[in-house]
Formats: sequence, structure tokens, C-alpha cells
Amino acid sequence: MKKITVYCGSRKGNSPIFESAARALAQEMIRRDHSLIYGAGRVGLMGVIADEMLGGGQEVIGIIPQKLVDREVAHRGCTELIIVETMRDRKWLMAEQGDGFIAMPGGIGTLEELFEIMTLNQLHYIQKPLALYNVNGYYDKLIDFLNHGMEQGFLYPEQEGLLIISDDPAELLDQMAAYTPKGSSDW
Repeated sequence: MKKITVYCGSRKGNSPIFESAARALAQEMIRRDHSLIYGAGRVGLMGVIADEMLGGGQEVIGIIPQKLVDREVAHRGCTELIIVETMRDRKWLMAEQGDGFIAMPGGIGTLEELFEIMTLNQLHYIQKPLALYNVNGYYDKLIDFLNHGMEQGFLYPEQEGLLIISDDPAELLDQMAAYTPKGSSDW
């Protein structure tokens, strides 16, 4: 596992703990010699993790649609900046290029990306580790909802095993490195 796709907010959130956590994740990725694949933003947590990775001398691959480049949110300091036509192109390329995925705190886009990777793993389009970086309990209510979905019979119990959850970046990356695909292709 070399290239980690990180999904995160284009905002920093209301607490400085989120920015600190982004830096901590980047430092752990630097220590392990990982590359970052992300949405190429220079703003919010996206900019924080990219700047920290670049400051540590690591490769940062940003993937962004032209429309967002036109709005001047692209991080021009990326090692490689890939400009695509649509958000769908961006998401697929990020999924294709990453060896594993981490969803940090973020908004609707982050949630969409998280669920897309969960779905791709469930349907065996990909078989790659997916983790929630549960900073300050950010994802606690989502985890509760996923458990509720299982209890109500809409999610397979195996789906819970497809999601690595931790608030510690070292533990998160350790579990991702130890990941082995689970379940049958008979979802």
C-alpha cells in the first residue's frame, strides 16, 4: 500500500482539532513513505493535509475538475495536478489510483465518496481498504446509523467489516496495511 486516497473537507470545521488531526495523519503517512491522492483543493482540510505532505517531501497527486480550477481552488503546488472534466471522472480516477482510502471529517462530497468506495468494495469492483478517521467522534452518529441499517435488514453484516474505524492515524494505517478482502462475491 503506497498511494492513499484521502477524502476530506474543503473547510476546516469549527474546531482546531480537525486541522491538528489532518497534520497528524499526514505525518504518519510521511513516516511510512506513503503518497497522497486527494481532490486537489488548496482550501480547508484538503489544503492542510496536502501542504503537510509536501512539506515532508512526499508525493501529492491532486485530481480536480476544470470547473473547480476555474474557481481558483486548485492547489498549484501538487507534485502532479490532474485536471479532469467532471466530478465523476475525478472520483473514478481517485478510486482507481488509490491503494487504500481514508475519509477524514468532511461534508457531503466526503460522504458521497465514502459511500461510493463502500459500494465498489461490496460489489467487488475494487477490493481495497477503506477507513474512517473518526476525529473527535465526528463519525459516531454515522456509525450508529450504519448499525441501525444492519439491524433493520438493509445492510449486510459483512459491510461493517469492510470499514476500518479509528481516531488514531497509526492504528488506522496499521489496520489498512493488514487488510485482506472479506466476504464472497455473492453479496
